[in-house]
Amino acid sequence: MRNVFLIFLVLLLLNACDEPELPSRYHAIDVSWQHAQTGFQLTDFNGIPRSLLDFEGKVVVLFFGYTHCPEVCPTTLADLAQVMRLLGADAARVQVLFVTLDPERDNPELLAKFVPSFDPSFLGLYGDAQSTAQAAKAFGVNYTKQYDKHGDYTLDHTDGIYLLGLGGKPLLLAPYGQSAELLAQDVRLLLSNGR
Repeated sequence: MRNVFLIFLVLLLLNACDEPELPSRYHAIDVSWQHAQTGFQLTDFNGIPRSLLDFEGKVVVLFFGYTHCPEVCPTTLADLAQVMRLLGADAARVQVLFVTLDPERDNPELLAKFVPSFDPSFLGLYGDAQSTAQAAKAFGVNYTKQYDKHGDYTLDHTDGIYLLGLGGKPLLLAPYGQSAELLAQDVRLLLSNGR
């Protein structure tokens, strides 16, 4: 019986040494267990090469989309602009990044007009087809072209919003349509707990 107790105690202590899970008070989905390859590099609409390491010390809100998106992308960016307003002074510690999934059409000039029209602090990132695919794959973002009878296309794409902690690790995934109020609460929690 004593051996069973000792084994139980050792297992309990080993379990306590693991990195703690995110508290359940978050509204978004905990993805801290995933091992996303966040080392990709893209270019912002000012021509500056960027990686997620450039934003260490800030909560990064990462969304993949495209400027010709008829609904999901502009709605999401409008919601994220509302999040920034709700955060007030804390918004200075947050960086919203919009990664285009459509490098064929989304050139730097178009991104520079589209992305900051929602909030001047937002950055649009682009790359060639290969680097775009690598960045999307790192976060499990899927996208496919859907052509119409005129040869134009839209993109079907994953529409979640990643929240990366202060150290650059993906921690939360908010589904499309999550309210700005709930997103702002999650961002505040990430800022306050130093993750």
